Amino acid sequence: MELREMRAFVAVVEEGGLSAAARKLHVSQPALSQTVNNLERSLGVRLLVRSSTGVTATEAGTVLLGEARDVLARHDRAVAVMAGHTGPDRDVLRVGVPLELPSDLLATALAELGSTHPRTRPVLQHLSTSAQTAALLAGDLDLGLLRERPAGSNLDAALVLEERLGVVLTSERIAALAGPDGVRLDALAGLTWVGFPRSGSPAWYDELTAVLRSHGLDLGPAVPDGYTMLAEVKLAAVSTGGAFTLAPPDWPHPLPDGISWLALVGHPIVRRTWAVWPAHSRRRDLGALVASLEDRSH
Repeated sequence: MELREMRAFVAVVEEGGLSAAARKLHVSQPALSQTVNNLERSLGVRLLVRSSTGVTATEAGTVLLGEARDVLARHDRAVAVMAGHTGPDRDVLRVGVPLELPSDLLATALAELGSTHPRTRPVLQHLSTSAQTAALLAGDLDLGLLRERPAGSNLDAALVLEERLGVVLTSERIAALAGPDGVRLDALAGLTWVGFPRSGSPAWYDELTAVLRSHGLDLGPAVPDGYTMLAEVKLAAVSTGGAFTLAPPDWPHPLPDGISWLALVGHPIVRRTWAVWPAHSRRRDLGALVASLEDRSH
């Protein structure tokens, strides 16, 4: 199994379809489909379930997804660390990326960067906000995309994305709770929130849970630190009918039959993404990438 095959498989699952993954990876859809098919044949197991609405991982595919993410993260960290030893004119740009980032936001900005700074080679790493902050302060990242703006003067930041989160519920629950403008947040009382560990983004977690509690929601047991809440896990919990999760309207993961997304009345929950970089940085390619990300937010 090659790194490019693992990267292709992870992109297909995260983007929920071949076309979106192909755009993210800057490859043709037929080439990407062939790569994934070859991977399934070489492993001798079915990894994806294909349908008219997209693709989802099988049980074996979900297992591979976790393993592949770990391998790719270790590889990307190794490349990023070695980039620090290539001198001041190095062309590697190390970028931290959170889960559930809209695929077109970074893909378009990176395409523009490739046009203006063709020698720059972006290296992307999937990391939580806390991990990105630590890496930025340690000099192991050049740019992070964080769910909260860090305090202090060591890091600069620019707001690049605001997402009004809605609710993902079973269709039966939506039929019972929805009004003409969507679902009221307080109407979700009695259901379990399928969230994420506080350690990954403490300030965003505290902001979000304060809103939920202020609307009378019981959050239930906390997600253990270090646990990654994959979309497949969230959807499995929602499918029981006793839980809900939050997602933007353009959530890239296809929803199974019987599960739907609906807006929250009044849009009480807004998720923000900040581009964050070391305040002392004078890299022109970094500045160009941040400017492109800011343009996408307007």
